[in-house]
Amino acid sequence: MTDQNEHRMANYMALETAIINGEEALVEKLLGNRPMLDIERSYLLDLANLNNNHTIIKLLENLPIKK
Repeated sequence: MTDQNEHRMANYMALETAIINGEEALVEKLLGNRPMLDIERSYLLDLANLNNNHTIIKLLENLPIKK
């Protein structure tokens, strides 16, 4: 695995944890408005919906989709 892939995986795992913990500011920072695959975003939205965190849900919904 390349350094870039390792960094991306670590960032994604941190994002999952921040969503589960309801850490809105950290989620916003980790997202950075970078495009994300639809399947990744859908999974993260499911996590946010489990916690019913409307702020995080909105952040994820506004995220651009990677084509």
